[in-house]
This record gives sequence, C-alpha cells and structure tokens, in this order.
Amino acid sequence: MPLSVAAATAAAMTVLGAATSADASPEAPTAGAPAAAVPAAAVHADGASADVVPAPGAASAPAPRADLSHHGSVSLWGDRVAIRIRSENLGPSDVTASTVRLRFSAPLAASQELPYGCLRGGETTVLCETGGLRSAGGARQTALDLTLAGGPDEVVVRLDTVWNGGARDADRKNDVHEVLAPATGDAYAF
Repeated sequence: MPLSVAAATAAAMTVLGAATSADASPEAPTAGAPAAAVPAAAVHADGASADVVPAPGAASAPAPRADLSHHGSVSLWGDRVAIRIRSENLGPSDVTASTVRLRFSAPLAASQELPYGCLRGGETTVLCETGGLRSAGGARQTALDLTLAGGPDEVVVRLDTVWNGGARDADRKNDVHEVLAPATGDAYAF
C-alpha cells in the first residue's frame, strides 16, 4: 500500500476512533461528517487496525500471518523530539510493506523536515513507511528529529502499525506503544 493510501486510511481510522471515544479531539469529525470510509470491522475499539473483512462476493483467501514489532526510544529537550524506531517481522509470513503511525500529545511545528518515506498525517501525526519486512529477517531503522510547537515539559508519543501488507497480526503488544518523555534529553525506551 502506498504511503498516501496508508495516510488516508489512518485519517479515516482516526475519524472512526474519535467518533467512538468519550473525549472529543481537534481531529474529531463534525456532526453529519461521513465516517464510513473504513469498514467498522477494520478498527478495534481502541482505534487500532484489525483484519479487513473482504467485500461481499469477493473471494476470501486466508490472510497471511505476521508479527510486526516496533521498538526504540524517544528523547525530548526544549522543542525538539528525537525518535528512533527498529521495525521487524517475527513471522511466519513476509510483509510486503508496512506503515507506522506516530501521534504526539503536543502539536508539531508547522515546518518540518521529514525523512524519506515519512509524511504528515495531521497537526499531531506523522506516518512512516518501513518498507517490506521479511519473516525473521533484518530490522528496518527509522530516525526522526522533529520540532514541536512550543517547548512542552513532556510529550506522550503513541506508536502503532496502520498497514502491515494485509497480514493478520495476532500479537499487537509489540507494535503498539505509548511513551511519556519528559524534557530531560534522556532516551525513554519502548
């Protein structure tokens, strides 16, 4: 899935997730806004992506199984936040492409220089493609150095997979993380 399609899918999932949450966010849809861009079965109650249900009448082949894993660190100092991500696939099937979403509790500065394969998904969101991940193969590294709007005392970074090549991932504990990083300049691991 191209990154632009993953961005659109992630935006739709954010809209669906916001519509079911009790607290409204700036990204929440307005009354009457369409929220049917992604089938409801494709989103967990917590906003995480799920196995997509095939369209009626479509041949349904079993989805390949994979176990994506993201680990790394977050550092915050002043208005700068550095994120290092190590993405890998623990198998059993290869993943042709994947996209990781990073959501921040503080807005990002309007002007950002993002690494190749990353794009803005909103005021507080960045999406990065990790490329194909072979089963039990080498890990892919992603490094982001971003500027936040203002200099918060802390930032919460939420990281999850929004596209995994259509594979079924039964273990979401190792690719969904939430990290609190105080503005100490220290690296906080996830």
